[in-house]
Amino acid sequence: MDLHLLHTGPLRVNTYIVPICENKVFIVDPANCAFSRDEGSLLSYLESNKLDAVAIILTHGHFDHVSGLPALKKSFPNIPIAIHKNDSGMIGPSSQVEQGAALAQMGFEAFLPFVSNLPEAVAFLEDGKSLAQVFDSLDLSDDVKLALENWQVLHTPGHTEGSCCLYNENEHVLISGDTLFYRSWGRTDLIGGNERKIHQSLAKILEECDEETLVYPGHEHTGFAISENY
Repeated sequence: MDLHLLHTGPLRVNTYIVPICENKVFIVDPANCAFSRDEGSLLSYLESNKLDAVAIILTHGHFDHVSGLPALKKSFPNIPIAIHKNDSGMIGPSSQVEQGAALAQMGFEAFLPFVSNLPEAVAFLEDGKSLAQVFDSLDLSDDVKLALENWQVLHTPGHTEGSCCLYNENEHVLISGDTLFYRSWGRTDLIGGNERKIHQSLAKILEECDEETLVYPGHEHTGFAISENY
């Protein structure tokens, strides 16, 4: 599978543009914004490659993974956003409060204007559901929904309560957000983090995914096999 990677936002998040069918794609964790001077990077890539973005998937709600939502919604007002309900308060009308608490913990309050009053989700990731089921109530073409059947949601709390991975068994691909990194895993010292839960989530990934599955995390090294981590 030819995932396209862009590094976006102040912490250079791995933002993925994931092919679905024909020229249709979905976007994972957009962080492009004015603060990092890359507000137009995603739109530029989509336009230059004549791609049609049909959905935004958020692996979790941390500021560095969601700051690109305003720019994308400005260009695609009707594009649906999906996140797990446990992290849904980190976007939408309550984003200023929840993001403010997290940014204060990190001493990065200067970023708050870029994650305040974010667009809200219209669909919610649920463990075991396919992305086709997640977006079942939305007006997507049959071809898109058929392709989205290949992507399964794994709820993997620990980095945040609503952290999720996206698993494509047919393509042996796992988009892991900040749950699993190359020979490491996500930090658990931020609000909503839990060390016990993240180790349970790592065990779940190992149980449900083939060991040769290629992992595409939210930061740094990508495309490594799960077997390299265990």
